[in-house]
Amino acid sequence: MKTVGFIGLGLLGHALASRLVAAGHEVAGYDVLPERRAALAALGGKAATSVADAAAGAEAICVALPTLQSVEEVILGGNGLAAHAAPGATVIQMSTISPTLTERLAQGVAARGLSFLDCPVSGTSAMVARGDGIIIGGGDVAAFERARPILEAMLPRAIHVGSVGHATLLKLVANLLVGVHSLAAAEALAMARRGGLDLDRALGVLTAGAATSRMLEVRGPMIACDEYPAQMKLDLFMKDLHLIQDAARALGTPIPLTDVAERFYDAAHRAGHAAEDLAVVATVLSQLPSSLGQSGE
Repeated sequence: MKTVGFIGLGLLGHALASRLVAAGHEVAGYDVLPERRAALAALGGKAATSVADAAAGAEAICVALPTLQSVEEVILGGNGLAAHAAPGATVIQMSTISPTLTERLAQGVAARGLSFLDCPVSGTSAMVARGDGIIIGGGDVAAFERARPILEAMLPRAIHVGSVGHATLLKLVANLLVGVHSLAAAEALAMARRGGLDLDRALGVLTAGAATSRMLEVRGPMIACDEYPAQMKLDLFMKDLHLIQDAARALGTPIPLTDVAERFYDAAHRAGHAAEDLAVVATVLSQLPSSLGQSGE
């Protein structure tokens, strides 16, 4: 079993760290919120008192934080992992950030004699908690294979896709689809609702046929009952949408469907739904007038 540090115990971080504990690894977790540290300790992990404490003696340190600034500070800051991780340790960056920052983090970590892996996760926190989802890996292949027992303890599927930055780019591509597919699910179920269909029955049919998608399966039930407990908070997803736009501009790739989707998510965000699941975008569609888009109007 491995000794693993874990920085960031929010929805996704807690799900990942919990699976490491359940697999028998020694996990020292740190989060700025003490209740999150206590929640990990209640499962058998260690509540670390600082980033340095979480990194002490760890063979690998995972980072799952909500913002680019927090990730950079935790990894390269004066009190961060580059300064405190044990020689030869591996920093496993699992947050959704930009490819540019990912490359800068890898260079800074390497300068301190540490290994770096670019390993974002595709899957909601609820999916991860039950072992459903995938770790997308980028970086040195040998380092990835050494870390595989840790990665596969968190999720059984961990796939190496290329060099540092490639995994982060693929995660942004995946989240592009999450955004478009979730909005498409909301639009379809809005039509079903207005037509008087039983949404539970409609979902059963749709998810069994050619129209299904993972987002319809995951977020369709939320939309049907109009309740949106956060699996991916809308305010965090807005950050991801901005990263997707930045990456698309850098690559010269048009993303017209994402452009439209972002306007709807932004409307839901401005309406005060930041802490709810991104599926809450359905509430914006439900408030559109029935005449919108009809011929002649």
